[in-house]
Amino acid sequence: MNLKNDLLLRAARGEKTERTPVWMMRQAGRILVEYRAVREKAGSFINLATTPEMAAEVTLQPVDLLGVDAAIIFSDILVIPEAMGLPYEMVEQRGPVFPSTVHSLADLQKLHIAEPETDLKYVLDAIKITKEGLAGRVPLIGFAGAPFTIFCYMTEGKGSKTFSVAKKHLYADPEFSHTLLQQITDSTIAYLKAQIAAGADLVQLFDSWAGILSPEQYRVFSLPYIKQICDAITEVPVTVFAKGAFFARKEIGELSCSVVGLDWNMDIAESRELIPNKTLQGNLDPCVLYSSYDQIRAEVKKMVNQFGTQRYIANLGHGVYPDTDPDKVRCFIEAVKEFSSL
Repeated sequence: MNLKNDLLLRAARGEKTERTPVWMMRQAGRILVEYRAVREKAGSFINLATTPEMAAEVTLQPVDLLGVDAAIIFSDILVIPEAMGLPYEMVEQRGPVFPSTVHSLADLQKLHIAEPETDLKYVLDAIKITKEGLAGRVPLIGFAGAPFTIFCYMTEGKGSKTFSVAKKHLYADPEFSHTLLQQITDSTIAYLKAQIAAGADLVQLFDSWAGILSPEQYRVFSLPYIKQICDAITEVPVTVFAKGAFFARKEIGELSCSVVGLDWNMDIAESRELIPNKTLQGNLDPCVLYSSYDQIRAEVKKMVNQFGTQRYIANLGHGVYPDTDPDKVRCFIEAVKEFSSL
């Protein structure tokens, strides 16, 4: 199917665009009252994410209501450990919790490489339904968590400020760590390829906890596995978003990905120097959207001027916060379109 709006894909491939494409991480979520209605009907986050028709409905909402240039499938990065045999729960006010965790090579014997067509069929079905609903209006983004970030949850069992349990394994048992990271990597490659086969036009890797590692540890325990994924995914453009990994921008830019996502702590001009041959994505501080409409417009104009309108995908430097006013979000999106148009 030919896309009516292919700005995102052209920008990802480094082709000329008449304006900068814009979308937001976590755009399908609590900022929208329409999302909250579907979430209430679903009864739980996990039920929403695992019911293809509902997941597709909330994936489409930002396209219809906010005017973004791409949809991103509504799911969670933690579907991979569950598909490998380590289920999780989503606890209100606490976030994801794993009743069981893995800490030894013996524990890993209980896991298996995810088989997307069976273990994650609900995501693939949601992608197919979403593609029908989009009817070629904009591209659909698929995604997965980067292996180290998934490793953190599988060993720690929940979110953490330090992930000291996960990091302890890197130092105390590197054999276990590398074995688990490889299992996650193999599962993720299979999962992303299945998403692409189901209709995803671009895929993004979220290394949400990259910033807790030292540069040396990141080079040993994260980059090699992200590299495997980037090398394996040749069908569509790949975006790598490693939050907090300002120290690894040059190495990430040397991967066989098309787009490098930046958080708001990463200087734009410096990033262009470090990553000269890739499309960049980002990187407005989500808290800017709490400010006045005039200030949002001024910050967006400054951001676009710094990035330039080519080889650039406008986004926030992290996911949009759930208490953000949807009208402020629309202001951000409209300002990008206005200030980046040729």
